[in-house]
Formats: sequence, structure tokens, C-alpha cells
Amino acid sequence: MDTAMTERAALVALLRRPRVNWSETALDIQDNGSAKAVLDRTVGHSDTLFPDDSTTDLIDAAATEIVGWQADGIGVHAFFDATYPAQLLGIREMPPLLFSRGDLRLHDRAVAVVGSRRASADGLRIARAVATTLAGRGVTVVSGLASGIDTAAHSAALEAGGRTVAVIGTGIRRYYPPDNRRLQDHIADVGLLISQFWPDAPPSRQSFPMRNAVMSGYAVATVVVEAGETSGARIQARLALQHGRPVVLTSQVMRCDWARAFAENPGVYVVHGTAQLLEAVDDILSYQPTEAGLENFPDFALR
Repeated sequence: MDTAMTERAALVALLRRPRVNWSETALDIQDNGSAKAVLDRTVGHSDTLFPDDSTTDLIDAAATEIVGWQADGIGVHAFFDATYPAQLLGIREMPPLLFSRGDLRLHDRAVAVVGSRRASADGLRIARAVATTLAGRGVTVVSGLASGIDTAAHSAALEAGGRTVAVIGTGIRRYYPPDNRRLQDHIADVGLLISQFWPDAPPSRQSFPMRNAVMSGYAVATVVVEAGETSGARIQARLALQHGRPVVLTSQVMRCDWARAFAENPGVYVVHGTAQLLEAVDDILSYQPTEAGLENFPDFALR
């Protein structure tokens, strides 16, 4: 077993411990410079999953698990691997382990488009327009594969021939919502599907806010189309600012009390029409080279 696999397997073994804090484990590995060194120190303590096993046994078992995932077409990326997305390394909620299907890129110029599951007709139209233009400009459209705004954004990006990334709140072998099974498989074929959860993990109340943190970290900015008081998109807007990413709020979402209060923060763009939305997106992306502008952005009303 080569060193890279040994380290990756040691990380999996560490994360398999009961009640383990994944963020603290990542920090411990960073401080020690080796997942295996942390595992060596931990084996035999009462909080390990198999206190009587040796480090070698744990690593061999984890390596077998990794090989099984890879045989199923699942990419397995530790935070210290060269394949791990660079933009996630700087966020507090960085997943120590990331699972993928599709084309994972070290650097990906991406904008998140998020909003309500129970979207209005106006919200769906806006989401599709934003995603269509971003895709046409060569910008990756990121969303969470939920019903409503997320589905509209992913679908529009694909229809425009662009790249889309789905950051999901379940294990990568799961389909949630079930109605998006075909869309999820298509994104895995032509774009990218990523998850921070064990491949067979079911959805939970905690998994979706955690997914929003990763989606925010992956993107250079977040566009919130519609979001109620308890929406995951609201959580993502807050996290995005914590990550130093700009947030764009449409006038649709400004009908909510949380959005009006949130709009006072630096780094938040409030757009009231097509021209302002164009200007906000252009301003956010202006530091990066691009072959096409936003002149052909579909005309829609943000009333």
C-alpha cells in the first residue's frame, strides 16, 4: 500500500470512530502532519471503534472500504490530497473527506444559485435565467439538487451546455429527492456530484445545513433567489459572508424580514432588476478572465 493510500485509509479509520468531531480530527492531522500518526496515537484508547485492533488492521479495513467505493465509481478525496478542491481548504467547515462522481476540478470558477424548494413561478424563471447566463459565460453553476430553485438552476445550466455541480445532503449513493434521480445521474455524467457524507448516509436535519456550508465554500459567490425565514438558502447566505464570499439577494427574497436585515452587511448586493443583477455578477467575477460578457443575459423582471 502506498503512502497516499495509507494516509487516506488512516483518515477514514479515524473518522469512523463513534462521536468523533470531524473538524477537530482534521486540525489534529494538520498539527501532526500525518493521519497515520494520529491513528497510531489513538489506537488502544477507549474511544476507538475497535480498541483491541492494531493500526495495521484498521488501515487495511479502511483501505478495503476505499477500494470498494472506487470500484463503484466514487472518488474519495482527503483534504490533504492533491485532488481536493482548493477553495474548500480555507473554510472552517472544510470536510476532511469528500466523495465525488464526475469531473472534480482542483480550481472551479463557480457561483451558487440557491432558493426555496417551494418556489414561485417568478423565482423559477429568475433561477433559470441566472443559471443560463452563468453557463453561457463559462461559469460553473452550483446548487444543492433540492426541488424548486436548485432543480431549475441545475437544469437550465445543463440545457445551456454549461457545467453544473450538485452538492448533496446525503451519501453519494442516495437519491434525494427521489424525483431528481435522473437529474442526479445526469449531473454525475456530465458535471460533478459531491458529498461530504458516507456514501450510504441517509438525509438528516443536520446534513442539509452542513451541505450549505460546503456549497458556499465551493463557490466564489452565492445568489439567493427566494428563501423563507427557515430556508437553507438563508443559512448559506450567512455562511457565505463568513467565508468571505459575496451574496446577491434578488428583490424576491427581500420580501423576507431576514433578508432586509441581512442586506445591511458588507459584501451583500441587493438587485432590483436585470441591469443591477448583471452589474453585481460582473463585479464579483471581474477579477477573473472571461471570454464572454453578460450582454446576452435573459431579460426578466425582479419585481
